[in-house]
Amino acid sequence: MSKIQTSITVQGTEITIYSIAQKDYISLTDIARYRNNDAPADVVKNWLRSRSTIEFLGLWEKLNNPDFKLVEFDQFRTDAGSNYFVLSPKKWIDSTNAIGITSKSGKYGGTFAHQDIAFEFASWISAELKLYILKEFQRLKHDEIQKRKLEWSVSRTIAKVNYVIHTDAVKAHLIPEDISKHRKKFIYADEADLLNIALFGKTAQEWRSENPQLKGNIRDHATLEQLVVLSNLESYNSELIKQHVPADKRMLQLNKIAIDQMGVLIENKSIKKIGLDI
Repeated sequence: MSKIQTSITVQGTEITIYSIAQKDYISLTDIARYRNNDAPADVVKNWLRSRSTIEFLGLWEKLNNPDFKLVEFDQFRTDAGSNYFVLSPKKWIDSTNAIGITSKSGKYGGTFAHQDIAFEFASWISAELKLYILKEFQRLKHDEIQKRKLEWSVSRTIAKVNYVIHTDAVKAHLIPEDISKHRKKFIYADEADLLNIALFGKTAQEWRSENPQLKGNIRDHATLEQLVVLSNLESYNSELIKQHVPADKRMLQLNKIAIDQMGVLIENKSIKKIGLDI
């Protein structure tokens, strides 16, 4: 699973954030240093002793985790708040199969929680601290969005440039000189759809039928990773066209390349092969 680490600084304290499967987990350990820099783990454990905390965590898990163990949760909720009740993050995770809180070992380890839970924890420590964390977190997300928009724009431009190379290859090797302009459009469209099927698993027209409410075309709504792969496919298909490789064989090669490259880009070994009906 791909993990991206970043951080924000709030009132002199650096707070680590992990993005796991496009979900942000914020370090409760770092937040707890605001209350007790020497023993932040104790602060987290004290928070977990509260009945209101257990009820909040339980509700979050019910809404987001189909594998959450309700029987174990009910026992914790019954015991919460009593003098003898002590709960560590690890015990909560192991007993209930919780996903909202996670523990990491090592130099940069500690207790991390989904942003919803982390903000609740920060509020328990200090309302002022929560506001500062929320403000910095929003700034971080805004910067990430703007950066990704720029990366997408650059990749889309590169894909469009390579598309010119691709159409030139089609024109030079696939279109007879005496063919009509109307027929030429079909040949260009067929080659464009060959790439669409290899990468997206559908033609441009199929995408429009499935998404009538969206403006633009299938490529305008591609992810950054898909645009990078598309650019590579256009270049590779141009070479295959020059070598006079038949369309059906090119489709299989392009589809394999798309799967391999998407797998590398999103670091997901379980990516499924796009089904082709050839």
